[in-house]
Amino acid sequence: MIRVVLPAHLRTLARVDGEVTLDVAGPATQRSVLDALEVRYPALRGTIRDQVTHQRRAFLRFFACEQDLTHEPPDAPLPDAVAKGSEPFLVVGAMAGG
Repeated sequence: MIRVVLPAHLRTLARVDGEVTLDVAGPATQRSVLDALEVRYPALRGTIRDQVTHQRRAFLRFFACEQDLTHEPPDAPLPDAVAKGSEPFLVVGAMAGG
C-alpha cells in the first residue's frame, strides 16, 4: 500500500479526508503512483499532471522522506519507506507571489 497526502483543494475535489492509500502494481514510482491515483479518483485527472503530456503542473511539488522529488525522473523508484507504506508520498501545492 502506498500512502498519498494531497493538498486540501485536491482532497476536496476527490472527496476524501486525510491521506489516501493505493495499491500500485509493479515498482513504486511517481508515474505508477499518479497513474493509480487518477484511476481511483478520476476527478483528479489533469489536476496534478497535464492530461496529454503527463508533465507535472507548475504549482505542485512532490516530497517523500524529507526529500524533494519534484524534479526526479517519473520512473525513478520512490524511497523504500514509501514503497513499504511507512512514509507517505506528499503532493504539495507550491506558493508563489511577490
